[in-house]
Amino acid sequence: MKRSNIKAGRRLGWIKVACAVALALSVAPVAEAQVATKAPPVVAGAKPVTLQRIKVHSSAIEGNLEGETADRDVLVFLPPGYASHPKRRYPVVYALHGYSIGAEQWSGEIHASQTIAGAFAKGAGEVIVVLPDSKTVHNGSMYSSSQTTGDFETFVSRDLVAYVDQHYRTLARRESRGLVGHSMGGYGASRIGMRHADVFGALYMMSPCCLSPRDPAQAPPGAAAALAEVKTLQDATKLPWGLRAQLATAAAWSPNPQKPPLYLDLPVENGVTRPDVVAKWAANAPLAFIDQYVGALKRYKAIAIDVGDRDGLKDDAAKLHAVMDRYGLANSFEIYPGDHTSDVPTRFQDHVLPFFSRNLAFEAR
Repeated sequence: MKRSNIKAGRRLGWIKVACAVALALSVAPVAEAQVATKAPPVVAGAKPVTLQRIKVHSSAIEGNLEGETADRDVLVFLPPGYASHPKRRYPVVYALHGYSIGAEQWSGEIHASQTIAGAFAKGAGEVIVVLPDSKTVHNGSMYSSSQTTGDFETFVSRDLVAYVDQHYRTLARRESRGLVGHSMGGYGASRIGMRHADVFGALYMMSPCCLSPRDPAQAPPGAAAALAEVKTLQDATKLPWGLRAQLATAAAWSPNPQKPPLYLDLPVENGVTRPDVVAKWAANAPLAFIDQYVGALKRYKAIAIDVGDRDGLKDDAAKLHAVMDRYGLANSFEIYPGDHTSDVPTRFQDHVLPFFSRNLAFEAR
């Protein structure tokens, strides 16, 4: 649903600090912790889904300079009919978590077992839902490709998809695969969705972060000095949430294999702004590169964007929608009552999974 007359959301100063990832949350940050969210009412008659915790090895993440494991934790939610219908194959929805948490924590935030079962009970077609873990030493991979962090973009779009198709009864074609993400995961859905339209057939971005280039001059006094004091990965873990987010961004978008121990470049070093690093960060902003992928986006049967009316990410989400409209791309955009995380469980149950139910292919070609 399209809404006009969108008022400019109030930007919190600390959000601007990280120039990208810290903008993912417009609520007070809770580092290393799960945000408490209210589950929607239990749907009467909902049949339980089956949760499997697995590890998926990714050759794309092997050999990264941070030492991130290439054996990634993945949560797989199998629909109620999976065991009782052994010949049936299912579409798959890949769901990407946000910054500072992993798949396990996001599963809790969206009350996954309940909301997935609830969506099916309310009429959504049964799908397999897959939550990969992309948390890193700096709390987030940005779902990007970097020698420092590893290539998480390829992990999701190639290695994970291949594993799921090999080990589960899936409909192994793009028309039967959906991609959704929230916050940093919404950024991941936009990035991976644009660059891998040959893999996925429908795309949903929930409160996507990091859509527009950021000005390093927005950082408050002392930020650059605090980052300059980081000499080891252990030092980095002691930083405040926003500064850790800036390291995550740098590790993903401005890696430097000649600069141990963090193997990254920051946009401000020794008090001087580095235009080359600023340019690298800008090049990773979807609002900067979307024009290159219009043809790819036209392949999607459906694209959706949603964001809360009290979310600081609202303006950029509206801009992404406007660009898609300008190119005549079929997409929906909704601003709903809520902040960055408050209504995400209900959105996942009542909007995200029904969206994929309508727009993924449920039969083999």
